[in-house]
Amino acid sequence: MSDPGIVIVGTGQAAYQLASSLRGEGYAGPICLVGEEPHLPYQRPPLSKSFLNSDCEAASLTFQGEAYYAKHGVELVRRTRVTRIDRSGHFVETHDGARLPYSHLVLATGARNRQLPYASPGSQGVFSLRTLDDARGLRECLGNIRKAVVIGAGFLGLEFAAVAAGKGVAVTVVEATATLMSRVVSAPVGSAFQQHLESLGVQFYLGTMVNAIQRENERITGVEMSDGRVAEGEIVVVSIGVLPNAELAIEAGLATGNGILVNQHLSTDDPCISAIGDCASFPSRFTHAPCRLESIQNAVDQARCLARRLAGRDEPYDAVPWFWSDQGGLKLQIAGLSGAVDEVVLRGDAGARRFSAYCFSAGRLVCVESVGCPADHMAARKLLGAATPVTPAQVRDKSIDLKSLLPQPAVAV
Repeated sequence: MSDPGIVIVGTGQAAYQLASSLRGEGYAGPICLVGEEPHLPYQRPPLSKSFLNSDCEAASLTFQGEAYYAKHGVELVRRTRVTRIDRSGHFVETHDGARLPYSHLVLATGARNRQLPYASPGSQGVFSLRTLDDARGLRECLGNIRKAVVIGAGFLGLEFAAVAAGKGVAVTVVEATATLMSRVVSAPVGSAFQQHLESLGVQFYLGTMVNAIQRENERITGVEMSDGRVAEGEIVVVSIGVLPNAELAIEAGLATGNGILVNQHLSTDDPCISAIGDCASFPSRFTHAPCRLESIQNAVDQARCLARRLAGRDEPYDAVPWFWSDQGGLKLQIAGLSGAVDEVVLRGDAGARRFSAYCFSAGRLVCVESVGCPADHMAARKLLGAATPVTPAQVRDKSIDLKSLLPQPAVAV
């Protein structure tokens, strides 16, 4: 009986990278990519920046054209939703009743945006931003509105706010916490980006909840906040975080918890099923508990690691987490994971928005957030990757080049 090969559920960054890396590692068996979207697999980061700003078109976002998949023997099944995993029969079932057999199954199902309980994306004037179609809808309306409200001050919401403000739209951001990007950055970095975005014309209501979306004759006029104030807007962009797409795993009886639980080798508790990307919760030396990361770096690195294992070169996943966001020309780069930070030391010129925040937990460097300082970011990735001891005092001492703390390569004698 012939080997049915590898079935990858999902067509996002992790899924595409896995298929490509499998061929690069010499895997010669069948590969099948299955996804719900009608589009060829494409890059998502530009959706909230260059694509939204009309600096590029959809065709430039695709990883590869149709011919690539045919040439490399990758079956691409689009417009198809996987509805069930039969672990004993080693096949997945799709919405139209088809069965796709596998010798190894990879869940790269990604995540979906959280929705407001009183207004889901698709309602007139309410937008989410995750897919190409989402971004197209927003791009089309940006030239026809004067005011917009963003609910949520995370990366995507603020990237949209910066683009919209640059097009002359009056943008109001409503955020439940007291600082911008509070889930992932320290207060000084959040403050720097607030000042930058305010200089572009963006208005903020922080520490404020939204009670309701106001409408007049079915058209949005604004949002009512918990303190009774109203932020005016013709559209509302909801950006309040994501949920991992773990339902297939749950229904199949796989272990889950803030995503699909995997071990250091990215395997679930079924040795014939792995999970990677935004949907996977994995152990990391950078956290005390399994973590789930929503980043291109994590998707790409996990896909490459899993490809090596499936091609016969097993190794644990141990990449340094890093992230980035570009908001109106100001770039944020993060290396490591902040978690329970108890001390933040700044280095650089915070007033000029060219600085890095070195975040410590119990005296150990766990994360570096760089604003307009790419050299700091690259050094931080090396320091964290090598587990180099760095103290707050060393960061404060400007005479110390932190790169000099890195282990020196052995000299042959």
